[in-house]
Amino acid sequence: MLFVTLAVPLLTGACSYVPRIVNEYRIDVQQGNVLTQEMVSQLRPGLSRDQVRFILGTPLLTDAFHDERWDYLFRLEEGKTGKVTSRRLSVFFDPEGRLTRVEGDAAGGSTAELTAPVARTQVVDLGSLDADAPPLPPPENEPGFFKRMLESLGW
Repeated sequence: MLFVTLAVPLLTGACSYVPRIVNEYRIDVQQGNVLTQEMVSQLRPGLSRDQVRFILGTPLLTDAFHDERWDYLFRLEEGKTGKVTSRRLSVFFDPEGRLTRVEGDAAGGSTAELTAPVARTQVVDLGSLDADAPPLPPPENEPGFFKRMLESLGW
């Protein structure tokens, strides 16, 4: 009886030990609004609240006593390394609801950046296709899946 009384606490205490060889998996924890520099560079003075909400999304923090300020916060904690990345952006409006200024980690774009043409081309590598080879003809009257199933049943 004395042996069991001593063995049970020792065995349950051994279950809580995890050797350093075994590392538990930790997920990346993302909180708040994801803000890219492209989104912030679209902001310019004079935009309405709806336009700002369309560009940046719904703000994380709105204060009932300070209606002229919206706060966008972002925090990412990487599970593997434990590194924390955080960004803050505050958007201020005038009494008429027009954007006056932006403060935070990301700066807004200038007029030249906003009016510059954007290249919308995409390079696609088609591999080693021979340009001189004729294209393959489509298969002629190849039955589909259901037609083959009906034919296999005799219909």
